[in-house]
Amino acid sequence: MCSPEHFAVEYAINPWMDVTAPVDAELAVKQWDRLRETLVGLGHEVHLLTPGRGLPDMVFAANGAFVVDGTVYGAQFKHEQRAAEAAAHRAFYEEHGWRFIAPSETNEGEGDFAYLPEAHGGLVLAGHGFRTELAAHAEAQEALNRPVISLRLVDPRFYHLDVALASIDDENIVYYPGAFSAASQKVLAQLFPDAVVADDEDALAFGLNLVSDGLNVVLNSEATRLAGKLKSAGYHPVPVELAELKKGGGSVKCCIAELRH
Repeated sequence: MCSPEHFAVEYAINPWMDVTAPVDAELAVKQWDRLRETLVGLGHEVHLLTPGRGLPDMVFAANGAFVVDGTVYGAQFKHEQRAAEAAAHRAFYEEHGWRFIAPSETNEGEGDFAYLPEAHGGLVLAGHGFRTELAAHAEAQEALNRPVISLRLVDPRFYHLDVALASIDDENIVYYPGAFSAASQKVLAQLFPDAVVADDEDALAFGLNLVSDGLNVVLNSEATRLAGKLKSAGYHPVPVELAELKKGGGSVKCCIAELRH
C-alpha cells in the first residue's frame, strides 16, 4: 500500500475524476489508514511504498505490478501522468528480492489482472479495452507461466478489470456483467457458474473493487446490497469508507497490491 499524502485530482484520466470537485487530503489519509488498520486487524501484513511528490495517483498501488508465485510482471502505464509510478514499484520488488520481469507492453498491473490459483488449475483473468493492451495478456502469460483469459471491457466507467470483477477465494469470483462485452460475459458464465453476480448499484458504488482472503471480503461501505449477497454466499463482508479516494476513480482494491509468494 502507498499513503495518499500527495493525493489530489489534478487531471482527469477516467470518468470518475472531476478536477473541479474539492478533495479533502486529510480525510483521504484517515480513510486510507482505516483500510490499512482493517487489513492488519484481519491478520495480514502490510508493506508500505513511499509516496512520490507529483504522483497523486500513487495511492492506487494495485496498478504498479502483478505478482504470481514470486514472479512480478511490471506495469507500463497508459497515461504519462502516472508513468513514473512504475519505477517506484520496480524498486520495491527488486529491493525485496522478487523476480521482476519488465514489460514491453502497456499494462496497469492488478488493475487489469486477477489471479485464481485453484480455478481450472490456476488462471489469470485479464481486462483490455481502456488501459491494458491485449498484447500485454500474451506477455503476462509468457512471464508468469499461467493461462490468461482475455476479457473485453466495454463501459468506460469500468475502465479497469478491478472495478468490475474480483476474486473472492482461490477459485471463484464476483463480477458485474454489464462491464463486459457479450462474448466475455459468456466466457465468465462458463468458467464461473457459481460466481456472485453484482448489479448496477453495487458496481457504481465501487463494490467490485474489493479484496478477499477467502473468508473476509473488504469492500466499499456504499455497496450494501453486494455485502448482503456475499454474506448469503458464506463470506464475511468487512465494509470500509473510502469516499475521498473514490473521487480518483478507485476504492479498496486499487489501494492494495497483493504480494503472492
